Amino acid sequence: MQRVMTEKAAGRGWAAAFLAALGLLVAAPALAQQKSGPGVPATDSLTWNGITLYGVVDIGLQYDTHMAPFTPYRPAASGNIVRSNSYRAVLGLTPSNMGQSRLGLQGNEPLTDDLAAVFQIETFFNPQSGELADSVRSVTANNGKAAKNQSVGVDGSSAGQLFQTAWLGLTSRRFGTLTFGRQQALIAEGMVRYDPNQLASAFGLLGASNTYAGAGSNEDNRLDSTARYLLRFGGQLHLAGLYRFNSGSQRTAVQANGGATIGGLAVDGYYSQVDGSITGSSLSAAQVATLPAGYDLRRSLAGTVSDNKSLALMGLYRLDRLRLFAGYENIVYSNPRHPLAVGFGNIGGYVLPYVNNTAYNQRRILQVYWSGVRYAANQRLDLVVAWYGVHQSAFGTGALAGCSSDANSKCRGDLQGLSFTADYRFNVHFDVYLGAMYSQVRDGLAAGYLYTNNVNPTVGARYRF
Repeated sequence: MQRVMTEKAAGRGWAAAFLAALGLLVAAPALAQQKSGPGVPATDSLTWNGITLYGVVDIGLQYDTHMAPFTPYRPAASGNIVRSNSYRAVLGLTPSNMGQSRLGLQGNEPLTDDLAAVFQIETFFNPQSGELADSVRSVTANNGKAAKNQSVGVDGSSAGQLFQTAWLGLTSRRFGTLTFGRQQALIAEGMVRYDPNQLASAFGLLGASNTYAGAGSNEDNRLDSTARYLLRFGGQLHLAGLYRFNSGSQRTAVQANGGATIGGLAVDGYYSQVDGSITGSSLSAAQVATLPAGYDLRRSLAGTVSDNKSLALMGLYRLDRLRLFAGYENIVYSNPRHPLAVGFGNIGGYVLPYVNNTAYNQRRILQVYWSGVRYAANQRLDLVVAWYGVHQSAFGTGALAGCSSDANSKCRGDLQGLSFTADYRFNVHFDVYLGAMYSQVRDGLAAGYLYTNNVNPTVGARYRF
């Protein structure tokens, strides 16, 4: 207990130091206009001596027809799509509906005529609760609870870390960009561009569930200990690669991307192989009752381990004020070649006292697909209509082979989502939005669900700098 309290105090101290540094940067005189934050042009950014301060604060009001009570920990608070523990109507404040609320610093320091040092650090936070974003904490908060007593709990790459993104590297116009640290997965980066809702958690399946942006796991849309390389050929072609070092645990990752832009058409292909991927879940009442001594219940979760392979193709076409989007991803789950041991230390200092290394004796295959339209009604108003789908092939054996009912999660199943969004920008810094997403599950993807559909009308505002 003393160690936990010490770690929390240290975390608060680092957070305070970081926020103080941001305050000093804001107060610095002679701000130059160089780089930009999310959605803010370079001519209107907060940059001083090559270092840019940027941020997003996004909060709204949401009603869900079938949802668990909102959580103060998960970045989105709501589950947004129907979840297994969705059991009642809920109304409340939800953060990060259109984009993750964050504070960040990025820098570009010229070293020669064609070489510069670059870095980025970002802190994710929940404006409705003041908490650092911690999806994993939303899972452990449900340990030992029956479904009808749970709040929203969805695993993710945010686990209370001070910095969700933290990388350093070199960039050259001729030789590309090489960076090292905790970085966004290439497929997640692609979905920001090719999702008609730009990974908005309230209005799109790809943003509501990081399983797909994480190439099979919510925890893998950002990866620790990575090297990333990007090379551009003019303004039309690009290649990228990412590698996660195993750090002694055999949990490597390899990702590759190639894309082209020709006129109004942009297309990208992606490959991902993540070994030792973890999908976290709450401990059952039985697991809590038998939790070995020495484990902190608040820091413990069950982990399903797999080797995940993903192939994806995404594209968009620009036609005057209209943009058309489409994408497809195929994800294959297999038992890990290097099983993880009980007590494995996961991201954010969480621990796995229960580990399942044999969940996929038969490979599990998910097919994810989406399409949508984004229309600029005028210079300030964007209208978006999008459709999403997931199909799971049956992966059971014996009596479950080829099954197509909701009797078991290994049966064939489907998830569908349909959304509409309107986003009005007063200027480059402030916009308001409203929209809703309908989601429905059936057959194997509905196994154990209390309800099988949800609608989440949401209205809110976002400030960017």
